Amino acid sequence: MKKVLVGCAVALVLPLVAVVAAFALVVSAGAATEKGDVPVGDVAVGGVPEEYRPWVLRAAGDCHDPALTPELLAAQLFEESGFRADARSPVGAEGPAQFMPGTWATWGRDDDLSGTASPFDIGDAVMAQGRLMCSLLGQAAASGIADDPRRLALAGYNAGWAAVEAGRGVPPYAETRRYVADIMGNVGRFHGTGPFSEITGYGVGPDTARRAATQLGVPYSYGGGSPAGPSRGHCDADGGYRDGRCLAEETVGWDCSALVQYAYWPARRLPRTAAEQYSATADRPVAHADLRAGDLLFWRHDGSGHVYHVALYIGDGLMISAPKTGDVVKKTPVADMPASDFAGATRP
Repeated sequence: MKKVLVGCAVALVLPLVAVVAAFALVVSAGAATEKGDVPVGDVAVGGVPEEYRPWVLRAAGDCHDPALTPELLAAQLFEESGFRADARSPVGAEGPAQFMPGTWATWGRDDDLSGTASPFDIGDAVMAQGRLMCSLLGQAAASGIADDPRRLALAGYNAGWAAVEAGRGVPPYAETRRYVADIMGNVGRFHGTGPFSEITGYGVGPDTARRAATQLGVPYSYGGGSPAGPSRGHCDADGGYRDGRCLAEETVGWDCSALVQYAYWPARRLPRTAAEQYSATADRPVAHADLRAGDLLFWRHDGSGHVYHVALYIGDGLMISAPKTGDVVKKTPVADMPASDFAGATRP
């Protein structure tokens, strides 16, 4: 196992690559999806109608901002329409995410591959909602406004970003303030009983751990992955092969450090390899008793050699990592790794 895991740390630093079209090539079992299907894996989000669940997970996973969680999108859909696909408002907003026609023209796409982009199609609507919220979260983070970026993004979704900037915060509209308060108050009701259940709290660390959890079941690919998403990897003397075949070159997925880089991006712009990530964060060590969701766990040969593996701590003695060629991103006990190789934990 060590020989394979070394590849996680020493993979070449590759240029950023685009996610394979529509993420549809990545599934929990590593097989191609049918037209319009989305990967679900064993990720859970609670209280969401089954027809919405995969799209909420995918929309959150496609955003590079870890603040956009499946729970936040679900709470917003509940507020907008109560998950009614045929919802219409008196002012002309349409569909489960309540898009006005002008806004839909900017953000709407045929994500479910039905042949038509429609605000009434659940997949199209939720993915457009995710893109708009992701953009608004980016504007919120860059604005310098002293408030939770999620609150600012929600206010921008409801009242327009210009109103947020004008008021330097959630604008003083009764409807917008109620909208933001209701959604933020309802996020907790959509926590699932699967991988997200161990990840509590909000902030960069927990949100990063939840973002990593959206990739559970995606295949390991030596050298694969970037902040843009999973990708095909490569083989070299340290890894990528299985049974004499270069499996990495035909597998869209993650190696361990790329998964960590993706989960933290852009809140923390970590370098590409496990060894580099350890060097970049080693001045912020975390004792075992103080571990929190989102902390990084590192292993090196015999505790003193080259760092060969990194994982994300999620709580309750568990971690999420991309382990080795032939495996998938998974949630496992930290104790499954060799204790003699543990190099330490850090907090980016």
